[in-house]
Amino acid sequence: MNSRKSISRKKFLTTCGKFGTVAMLAPLATSAGNVQPAKKIKVGVIGCGSVSNMYLPHLSKSPYVELVATCDIIPERAKKAAQTYKITNAYPHIDRMLAGSKFDLLVNLTDMQEHGRLNKIALNAGRHIWSEKPMANTYQEGRALLELAKQKKLRIWGAPAVVNSPQFAFMARMLTEGKLGKVAAAHAHYGHLGPDWSAFFYEKTGGSMPDLAVYNLATLTGLLGPVKSVMAMLNIITPTRKTQNKGEIKVDAEDNAMILMEHNNGVLSHVQSGFNYFDPYGHEGKGQERPTVSIVGTRGNMHLVGYDWAPFGVDMATMENEKTVRYETDPKTYVWQQGASVIAESLATGKEPLIAAEHSLHVLEIIEAARNSQESGRRINLQSTFKWPVVS
Repeated sequence: MNSRKSISRKKFLTTCGKFGTVAMLAPLATSAGNVQPAKKIKVGVIGCGSVSNMYLPHLSKSPYVELVATCDIIPERAKKAAQTYKITNAYPHIDRMLAGSKFDLLVNLTDMQEHGRLNKIALNAGRHIWSEKPMANTYQEGRALLELAKQKKLRIWGAPAVVNSPQFAFMARMLTEGKLGKVAAAHAHYGHLGPDWSAFFYEKTGGSMPDLAVYNLATLTGLLGPVKSVMAMLNIITPTRKTQNKGEIKVDAEDNAMILMEHNNGVLSHVQSGFNYFDPYGHEGKGQERPTVSIVGTRGNMHLVGYDWAPFGVDMATMENEKTVRYETDPKTYVWQQGASVIAESLATGKEPLIAAEHSLHVLEIIEAARNSQESGRRINLQSTFKWPVVS
Protein backbone atom coordinates (compact mmCIF):
# COMPACT_ATOMS: atom_id res chain seq x y z
CA MET A 1 0.00 0.00 0.00
CA ASN A 2 1.20 3.48 -0.75
CA SER A 3 3.04 5.22 2.07
CA ARG A 4 3.31 8.72 0.72
CA LYS A 5 0.81 11.17 2.14
CA SER A 6 -0.08 12.65 -1.23
CA ILE A 7 0.62 12.28 -4.92
CA SER A 8 1.28 15.58 -6.58
CA ARG A 9 -0.36 14.84 -9.90
CA LYS A 10 -3.36 13.59 -8.02
CA LYS A 11 -3.65 16.80 -6.06
CA PHE A 12 -4.40 18.48 -9.32
CA LEU A 13 -8.17 18.56 -9.69
CA THR A 14 -9.22 19.61 -13.12
CA THR A 15 -12.64 21.18 -13.07
CA CYS A 16 -13.95 19.90 -16.35
CA GLY A 17 -16.81 17.43 -16.55
CA LYS A 18 -20.02 16.37 -18.15
CA PHE A 19 -20.64 12.83 -17.01
CA GLY A 20 -21.14 11.16 -13.68
CA THR A 21 -20.21 13.69 -11.04
CA VAL A 22 -22.76 16.40 -11.82
CA ALA A 23 -25.59 13.91 -11.62
CA MET A 24 -23.88 12.04 -8.82
CA LEU A 25 -23.72 15.04 -6.52
CA ALA A 26 -27.28 16.16 -7.18
CA PRO A 27 -30.02 14.91 -4.83
CA LEU A 28 -32.97 13.01 -6.27
CA ALA A 29 -36.17 14.98 -6.71
CA THR A 30 -39.81 13.93 -7.12
CA SER A 31 -42.07 15.29 -9.85
CA ALA A 32 -43.48 17.65 -7.23
CA GLY A 33 -40.01 19.05 -6.61
CA ASN A 34 -39.52 17.53 -3.16
CA VAL A 35 -35.95 16.43 -2.62
CA GLN A 36 -35.54 12.80 -1.59
CA PRO A 37 -32.33 11.24 -0.29
CA ALA A 38 -30.52 9.03 -2.78
CA LYS A 39 -30.21 5.31 -2.19
CA LYS A 40 -26.85 4.86 -0.52
CA ILE A 41 -24.33 2.18 -1.36
CA LYS A 42 -22.28 1.00 1.61
CA VAL A 43 -18.59 1.36 0.70
CA GLY A 44 -15.43 -0.06 2.22
CA VAL A 45 -12.05 1.36 1.20
CA ILE A 46 -8.89 -0.74 1.33
CA GLY A 47 -5.56 1.06 1.00
CA CYS A 48 -5.39 4.29 3.00
CA GLY A 49 -2.20 5.69 1.49
CA SER A 50 -1.73 8.54 -0.96
CA VAL A 51 -4.53 7.79 -3.41
CA SER A 52 -7.11 7.56 -0.64
CA ASN A 53 -6.42 11.20 0.18
CA MET A 54 -8.22 12.04 -3.05
CA TYR A 55 -10.81 9.28 -3.12
CA LEU A 56 -12.14 9.61 0.43
CA PRO A 57 -13.08 13.31 0.28
CA HIS A 58 -14.81 12.74 -3.05
CA LEU A 59 -16.69 9.66 -1.85
CA SER A 60 -17.70 11.40 1.36
CA LYS A 61 -19.59 14.05 -0.67
CA SER A 62 -21.57 11.63 -2.82
CA PRO A 63 -25.27 11.23 -1.96
CA TYR A 64 -24.99 7.64 -3.20
CA VAL A 65 -22.23 6.61 -0.78
CA GLU A 66 -22.16 5.62 2.86
CA LEU A 67 -18.56 5.05 3.93
CA VAL A 68 -18.61 2.25 6.50
CA ALA A 69 -15.06 0.85 6.68
CA THR A 70 -11.40 1.50 6.02
CA CYS A 71 -8.60 -1.04 5.89
CA ASP A 72 -4.81 -0.86 5.66
CA ILE A 73 -1.91 -3.15 6.56
CA ILE A 74 -0.58 -0.15 8.47
CA PRO A 75 -3.45 0.03 11.00
CA GLU A 76 -2.74 3.63 12.00
CA ARG A 77 -3.50 4.79 8.48
CA ALA A 78 -6.86 3.05 8.44
CA LYS A 79 -7.71 4.51 11.86
CA LYS A 80 -6.67 8.02 10.84
CA ALA A 81 -8.74 7.89 7.65
CA ALA A 82 -11.74 6.58 9.57
CA GLN A 83 -11.46 9.36 12.14
CA THR A 84 -11.05 12.06 9.48
CA TYR A 85 -14.16 11.02 7.56
CA LYS A 86 -16.23 9.83 10.53
CA ILE A 87 -16.18 6.20 9.38
CA THR A 88 -17.22 3.73 12.08
CA ASN A 89 -14.89 0.82 11.34
CA ALA A 90 -11.16 0.52 10.66
CA TYR A 91 -9.39 -2.78 10.01
CA PRO A 92 -5.77 -4.01 9.65
CA HIS A 93 -6.54 -6.88 7.26
CA ILE A 94 -9.00 -7.59 4.44
CA ASP A 95 -10.24 -10.80 6.10
CA ARG A 96 -11.28 -8.89 9.23
CA MET A 97 -12.83 -6.17 7.09
CA LEU A 98 -14.95 -8.64 5.11
CA ALA A 99 -15.96 -10.53 8.23
CA GLY A 100 -16.91 -7.31 10.01
CA SER A 101 -18.78 -4.42 8.46
CA LYS A 102 -21.57 -5.12 6.01
CA PHE A 103 -20.92 -3.21 2.80
CA ASP A 104 -21.71 -3.48 -0.91
CA LEU A 105 -18.72 -2.06 -2.78
CA LEU A 106 -15.02 -2.52 -2.11
CA VAL A 107 -12.84 0.35 -3.37
CA ASN A 108 -9.35 -1.09 -3.86
CA LEU A 109 -6.58 1.52 -3.60
CA THR A 110 -3.69 -0.77 -2.66
CA ASP A 111 -0.39 -1.36 -4.48
CA MET A 112 -1.04 -2.51 -8.03
CA GLN A 113 0.60 -5.92 -7.48
CA GLU A 114 -2.05 -6.69 -4.85
CA HIS A 115 -5.12 -5.77 -6.89
CA GLY A 116 -5.87 -9.15 -8.45
CA ARG A 117 -5.44 -11.12 -5.22
CA LEU A 118 -7.53 -8.76 -3.09
CA ASN A 119 -10.23 -8.33 -5.73
CA LYS A 120 -10.70 -12.11 -5.87
CA ILE A 121 -11.00 -12.34 -2.08
CA ALA A 122 -13.64 -9.60 -2.06
CA LEU A 123 -15.65 -11.12 -4.93
CA ASN A 124 -15.70 -14.46 -3.12
CA ALA A 125 -17.04 -12.59 -0.10
CA GLY A 126 -19.91 -11.17 -2.15
CA ARG A 127 -18.69 -7.60 -2.74
CA HIS A 128 -18.79 -5.52 -5.90
CA ILE A 129 -15.39 -4.06 -6.86
CA TRP A 130 -14.03 -0.73 -7.99
CA SER A 131 -10.29 -1.22 -8.45
CA GLU A 132 -7.58 1.29 -9.13
CA LYS A 133 -5.56 0.41 -12.19
CA PRO A 134 -4.89 -2.24 -13.18
CA MET A 135 -7.58 -4.59 -11.85
CA ALA A 136 -5.17 -7.56 -12.08
CA ASN A 137 -1.53 -8.31 -12.91
CA THR A 138 -2.25 -10.29 -16.09
CA TYR A 139 -5.03 -10.41 -18.64
CA GLN A 140 -5.91 -14.00 -17.71
CA GLU A 141 -6.13 -13.09 -14.03
CA GLY A 142 -8.38 -10.17 -14.91
CA ARG A 143 -10.56 -12.31 -17.17
CA ALA A 144 -10.97 -14.84 -14.37
CA LEU A 145 -12.04 -12.06 -12.01
CA LEU A 146 -14.71 -10.89 -14.45
CA GLU A 147 -16.01 -14.45 -14.91
CA LEU A 148 -16.08 -14.94 -11.13
CA ALA A 149 -18.06 -11.71 -10.74
CA LYS A 150 -20.60 -12.88 -13.33
CA GLN A 151 -20.96 -16.26 -11.62
CA LYS A 152 -21.69 -14.54 -8.34
CA LYS A 153 -23.99 -11.92 -9.92
CA LEU A 154 -21.56 -9.18 -8.90
CA ARG A 155 -19.84 -6.37 -10.83
CA ILE A 156 -16.20 -5.37 -11.12
CA TRP A 157 -14.79 -2.24 -12.72
CA GLY A 158 -11.29 -0.87 -13.11
CA ALA A 159 -9.73 2.58 -13.38
CA PRO A 160 -8.99 4.88 -15.12
CA ALA A 161 -12.15 6.94 -15.63
CA VAL A 162 -10.88 8.97 -18.61
CA VAL A 163 -13.96 8.13 -20.70
CA ASN A 164 -16.03 10.29 -18.32
CA SER A 165 -14.44 13.61 -19.25
CA PRO A 166 -16.25 16.12 -21.50
CA GLN A 167 -13.09 16.39 -23.58
CA PHE A 168 -13.29 12.65 -24.32
CA ALA A 169 -16.97 13.02 -25.23
CA PHE A 170 -16.22 15.95 -27.57
CA MET A 171 -13.41 14.09 -29.33
CA ALA A 172 -15.58 10.98 -29.71
CA ARG A 173 -18.38 13.06 -31.19
CA MET A 174 -16.05 14.76 -33.68
CA LEU A 175 -14.77 11.38 -34.82
CA THR A 176 -18.30 9.99 -35.17
CA GLU A 177 -19.34 13.03 -37.22
CA GLY A 178 -16.36 12.56 -39.51
CA LYS A 179 -14.83 15.97 -38.80
CA LEU A 180 -11.31 14.58 -39.27
CA GLY A 181 -12.15 12.63 -42.40
CA LYS A 182 -10.56 9.18 -42.54
CA VAL A 183 -8.45 8.84 -39.39
CA ALA A 184 -4.94 7.55 -40.01
CA ALA A 185 -2.87 7.87 -36.84
CA ALA A 186 -2.72 8.99 -33.23
CA HIS A 187 -0.10 9.61 -30.58
CA ALA A 188 -0.23 10.02 -26.80
CA HIS A 189 2.38 10.51 -24.10
CA TYR A 190 2.63 10.78 -20.34
CA GLY A 191 5.77 10.81 -18.23
CA HIS A 192 7.72 12.38 -15.38
CA LEU A 193 10.84 11.63 -13.35
CA GLY A 194 9.23 8.81 -11.41
CA PRO A 195 7.61 8.48 -7.98
CA ASP A 196 9.84 7.99 -4.95
CA TRP A 197 7.27 7.28 -2.23
CA SER A 198 6.95 3.55 -2.82
CA ALA A 199 9.03 0.79 -4.37
CA PHE A 200 6.09 -1.02 -5.95
CA PHE A 201 6.23 1.22 -9.03
CA TYR A 202 9.58 -0.37 -9.93
CA GLU A 203 8.94 -3.94 -8.85
CA LYS A 204 7.81 -6.80 -11.09
CA THR A 205 4.47 -6.07 -12.86
CA GLY A 206 4.84 -2.41 -11.91
CA GLY A 207 6.35 0.11 -14.30
CA SER A 208 5.36 3.16 -16.27
CA MET A 209 2.81 1.30 -18.42
CA PRO A 210 0.30 0.31 -15.70
CA ASP A 211 0.93 3.56 -13.84
CA LEU A 212 1.04 6.15 -16.64
CA ALA A 213 0.51 4.71 -20.13
CA VAL A 214 -2.71 3.10 -18.91
CA TYR A 215 -4.45 6.50 -19.18
CA ASN A 216 -3.37 7.00 -22.78
CA LEU A 217 -4.22 3.41 -23.69
CA ALA A 218 -7.73 3.79 -22.28
CA THR A 219 -8.19 7.09 -24.10
CA LEU A 220 -6.94 5.95 -27.51
CA THR A 221 -8.80 2.65 -27.47
CA GLY A 222 -11.91 4.44 -26.22
CA LEU A 223 -11.72 6.92 -29.11
CA LEU A 224 -10.38 4.73 -31.90
CA GLY A 225 -11.71 1.32 -30.95
CA PRO A 226 -10.21 -2.04 -29.96
CA VAL A 227 -6.66 -2.98 -30.90
CA LYS A 228 -5.84 -6.14 -32.85
CA SER A 229 -2.04 -6.19 -32.58
CA VAL A 230 0.79 -4.60 -30.61
CA MET A 231 4.50 -4.08 -31.06
CA ALA A 232 6.63 -2.46 -28.36
CA MET A 233 10.07 -1.60 -27.14
CA LEU A 234 10.59 -1.35 -23.37
CA ASN A 235 13.70 -0.86 -21.28
CA ILE A 236 15.11 0.43 -18.01
CA ILE A 237 16.93 3.75 -18.15
CA THR A 238 17.56 4.14 -14.41
CA PRO A 239 18.57 0.72 -12.96
CA THR A 240 18.35 1.71 -9.29
CA ARG A 241 15.96 4.03 -7.44
CA LYS A 242 15.77 5.50 -3.97
CA THR A 243 12.36 5.01 -2.41
CA GLN A 244 10.90 6.24 0.85
CA ASN A 245 9.59 2.88 2.03
CA LYS A 246 12.45 0.53 0.99
CA GLY A 247 15.48 2.73 0.45
CA GLU A 248 17.60 2.02 -2.64
CA ILE A 249 16.17 -0.73 -4.82
CA LYS A 250 16.93 -2.48 -8.09
CA VAL A 251 14.44 -1.57 -10.82
CA ASP A 252 12.74 -4.67 -12.28
CA ALA A 253 9.86 -3.11 -14.25
CA GLU A 254 10.26 -1.01 -17.38
CA ASP A 255 10.64 2.72 -16.80
CA ASN A 256 10.70 3.60 -20.52
CA ALA A 257 8.05 2.37 -22.96
CA MET A 258 7.10 2.81 -26.62
CA ILE A 259 3.92 0.98 -27.66
CA LEU A 260 2.69 0.79 -31.26
CA MET A 261 -0.89 -0.39 -31.84
CA GLU A 262 -2.92 -1.40 -34.87
CA HIS A 263 -6.62 -0.84 -34.26
CA ASN A 264 -9.31 -3.02 -35.83
CA ASN A 265 -10.24 -0.17 -38.20
CA GLY A 266 -6.68 0.15 -39.49
CA VAL A 267 -5.69 3.24 -37.51
CA LEU A 268 -2.14 3.14 -36.15
CA SER A 269 -1.54 4.72 -32.75
CA HIS A 270 1.47 5.13 -30.51
CA VAL A 271 1.87 5.62 -26.76
CA GLN A 272 5.04 6.57 -24.95
CA SER A 273 5.44 6.66 -21.20
CA GLY A 274 8.29 6.71 -18.74
CA PHE A 275 9.76 7.62 -15.39
CA ASN A 276 12.72 9.51 -16.92
CA TYR A 277 10.97 12.52 -18.46
CA PHE A 278 11.82 16.02 -17.36
CA ASP A 279 8.62 18.08 -17.44
CA PRO A 280 8.77 21.80 -16.62
CA TYR A 281 5.15 21.57 -15.47
CA GLY A 282 6.05 18.95 -12.87
CA HIS A 283 4.42 15.70 -11.90
CA GLU A 284 0.91 17.15 -11.82
CA GLY A 285 1.19 18.92 -15.20
CA LYS A 286 -0.63 21.99 -13.93
CA GLY A 287 -0.48 24.75 -16.51
CA GLN A 288 0.35 22.30 -19.29
CA GLU A 289 -0.75 24.01 -22.52
CA ARG A 290 0.61 21.44 -24.93
CA PRO A 291 -1.28 18.49 -26.39
CA THR A 292 -0.70 15.08 -24.86
CA VAL A 293 -3.06 13.15 -27.16
CA SER A 294 -3.19 13.88 -30.90
CA ILE A 295 -5.32 12.35 -33.68
CA VAL A 296 -4.85 13.10 -37.38
CA GLY A 297 -7.01 12.34 -40.39
CA THR A 298 -7.47 13.28 -44.04
CA ARG A 299 -9.60 16.35 -43.26
CA GLY A 300 -8.41 17.56 -39.87
CA ASN A 301 -6.44 17.10 -36.67
CA MET A 302 -7.45 17.14 -33.03
CA HIS A 303 -5.39 17.46 -29.84
CA LEU A 304 -6.25 16.94 -26.18
CA VAL A 305 -4.69 19.73 -24.12
CA GLY A 306 -3.40 18.71 -20.70
CA TYR A 307 -3.07 15.14 -19.53
CA ASP A 308 -6.05 12.89 -20.19
CA TRP A 309 -6.50 12.19 -16.47
CA ALA A 310 -6.92 15.97 -16.00
CA PRO A 311 -7.82 17.56 -19.37
CA PHE A 312 -8.91 21.14 -19.90
CA GLY A 313 -9.43 21.58 -23.62
CA VAL A 314 -9.40 20.19 -27.14
CA ASP A 315 -7.69 21.96 -30.06
CA MET A 316 -9.06 21.17 -33.52
CA ALA A 317 -8.42 22.33 -37.07
CA THR A 318 -10.21 21.05 -40.18
CA MET A 319 -10.36 21.76 -43.90
CA GLU A 320 -13.52 23.76 -43.25
CA ASN A 321 -11.85 25.77 -40.49
CA GLU A 322 -8.07 25.69 -40.86
CA LYS A 323 -7.45 27.99 -37.89
CA THR A 324 -7.09 25.95 -34.72
CA VAL A 325 -9.93 26.47 -32.25
CA ARG A 326 -9.94 25.35 -28.61
CA TYR A 327 -13.12 23.65 -27.36
CA GLU A 328 -14.41 22.28 -24.04
CA THR A 329 -12.63 24.64 -21.67
CA ASP A 330 -15.54 25.65 -19.40
CA PRO A 331 -14.93 24.75 -15.73
CA LYS A 332 -17.06 21.79 -14.78
CA THR A 333 -16.70 18.84 -12.46
CA TYR A 334 -14.71 15.98 -14.01
CA VAL A 335 -11.99 14.66 -11.70
CA TRP A 336 -9.88 11.54 -12.13
CA GLN A 337 -10.96 10.05 -8.78
CA GLN A 338 -14.67 10.09 -9.62
CA GLY A 339 -14.71 6.48 -10.83
CA ALA A 340 -15.78 4.89 -7.54
CA SER A 341 -18.48 7.52 -7.00
CA VAL A 342 -19.86 6.97 -10.50
CA ILE A 343 -19.94 3.22 -9.82
CA ALA A 344 -21.78 3.78 -6.54
CA GLU A 345 -24.34 5.82 -8.48
CA SER A 346 -24.66 2.99 -10.99
CA LEU A 347 -25.27 0.42 -8.27
CA ALA A 348 -27.83 2.70 -6.61
CA THR A 349 -29.77 3.71 -9.71
CA GLY A 350 -29.12 1.00 -12.30
CA LYS A 351 -27.64 3.60 -14.66
CA GLU A 352 -24.89 1.87 -16.66
CA PRO A 353 -21.59 3.79 -16.49
CA LEU A 354 -19.37 4.54 -19.48
CA ILE A 355 -16.53 2.74 -17.68
CA ALA A 356 -16.62 -0.96 -18.56
CA ALA A 357 -14.70 -3.95 -17.22
CA GLU A 358 -14.14 -5.32 -20.74
CA HIS A 359 -12.45 -2.06 -21.75
CA SER A 360 -10.18 -2.22 -18.69
CA LEU A 361 -9.27 -5.82 -19.54
CA HIS A 362 -8.47 -4.85 -23.14
CA VAL A 363 -6.06 -2.20 -21.89
CA LEU A 364 -4.50 -4.74 -19.52
CA GLU A 365 -3.99 -7.15 -22.43
CA ILE A 366 -2.27 -4.38 -24.42
CA ILE A 367 0.16 -3.84 -21.52
CA GLU A 368 0.86 -7.56 -21.31
CA ALA A 369 1.24 -7.78 -25.10
CA ALA A 370 3.78 -4.94 -25.02
CA ARG A 371 5.88 -6.92 -22.54
CA ASN A 372 5.59 -10.03 -24.70
CA SER A 373 6.58 -8.05 -27.79
CA GLN A 374 9.70 -6.73 -26.06
CA GLU A 375 10.69 -10.23 -24.95
CA SER A 376 10.07 -11.89 -28.30
CA GLY A 377 10.77 -9.10 -30.77
CA ARG A 378 7.45 -9.91 -32.47
CA ARG A 379 4.09 -8.34 -33.16
CA ILE A 380 1.56 -9.74 -30.66
CA ASN A 381 -2.06 -10.38 -31.64
CA LEU A 382 -4.78 -9.63 -29.09
CA GLN A 383 -7.82 -11.74 -28.25
CA SER A 384 -9.94 -9.30 -26.23
CA THR A 385 -12.36 -6.62 -27.33
CA PHE A 386 -15.01 -4.36 -25.78
CA LYS A 387 -18.23 -2.58 -26.69
CA TRP A 388 -17.41 0.37 -28.92
CA PRO A 389 -18.03 3.22 -29.46
CA VAL A 390 -17.94 4.10 -25.79
CA VAL A 391 -19.95 7.31 -26.29
CA SER A 392 -22.91 6.84 -28.62
